[in-house]
Amino acid sequence: MTTTLIDNIGLLVTHDEERPEIAGAAVLIDNGVVAWSGEAHLAPAADERVDASGGCVIPGFVDSHSHLIFAGDRSDEFEARMAGRRYEAGGIRRTVRLTREASDEQLLANATRLVAEARAQGTTTIEIKSGYGLSVADEQRSVRLASTLTNEVTFLGAHVVPEGVDRDSYVDLVTGEMLAACAPYARWIDVFCETGAFTVDESRRILESGIAAGLGARVHAGQLGESAGVQLAVEVGAASVDHCTFLSPADIAALVGSDTVATLLPGVEFSTRQPWPDARRLIDAGVTVALASDCNPGSSFTTSMPLMVALAVRDMGMTPAEALWSATAGGAAALRRDDVGHLRIGARAHLAILDAPSYVHLAYRPGVPLVKSVIDR
Repeated sequence: MTTTLIDNIGLLVTHDEERPEIAGAAVLIDNGVVAWSGEAHLAPAADERVDASGGCVIPGFVDSHSHLIFAGDRSDEFEARMAGRRYEAGGIRRTVRLTREASDEQLLANATRLVAEARAQGTTTIEIKSGYGLSVADEQRSVRLASTLTNEVTFLGAHVVPEGVDRDSYVDLVTGEMLAACAPYARWIDVFCETGAFTVDESRRILESGIAAGLGARVHAGQLGESAGVQLAVEVGAASVDHCTFLSPADIAALVGSDTVATLLPGVEFSTRQPWPDARRLIDAGVTVALASDCNPGSSFTTSMPLMVALAVRDMGMTPAEALWSATAGGAAALRRDDVGHLRIGARAHLAILDAPSYVHLAYRPGVPLVKSVIDR
């Protein structure tokens, strides 16, 4: 196998406890994994060399929350929110209608474009949810299409109750026929535990059914107000609880010491003008925090993880180092992955080379395309 040396690195971010950052560095890739890192003058020989030109090398971003299987546009809703209308979850049903009307080819082409867009901005691992089908056939095709783009597929049949469908009957469907059809293509099950979506009792039933089918659990909670869904996520051992915009002291106490990651989605607050999640409060309490894009057509239509880093630093109380960690290693923790999100020895060779001397520039120069190249072998 060919070995590759990435040389002339101004600053290397490894997330290794002993040497989290190395100045004047190089990285050796062998058989798709990181085999060595250290000062460039100590680098071993390699078959080929990549010149980082003094730029900063970071782990590839791990976007642990996205909704890329959809059709249509909801820019009119965004425009209305900017004019003062309050965000509500009901717009999901509009995307459901448009998604059901689209062909497999249209849905896959749109999602493929968005994955490529994310990769160009440094994302090397991405989770994709269903949730805009809400019928057995449409949810199954959503997870099937998503599985051609990523190994991190989430079944989100419990996004909202479809129009004209009895709630109890729909929960029965999600936990029965729909789950059976979707589980072969998915790694995770998720539920939107929120006012206007699913109650705590309904959410518990849905999550426990998914767990019994061999899926890991994820939860949407705390987006529109304080929600018992946060503590439910901890109770069922969910890998992550996502949004966490509104948290009670009891929610934070439950998260502390648990294996459940609090995934913050600042693109949503940017697009809906809701209050910013208090990342500082979570980090100071000892909660593991991730950042993700929540790319979707209604409340956060962006694939840019650098933007998430910039927003977290500017408006959520995070330092640039904390925000980068949460967008890489934190996202990996939210997916219970130990092979990505860092550049320690043995990690998958997933990294981004920045056209900047430091990762601080991700927040210092927001909106600038700083990712010069991406390696994801």
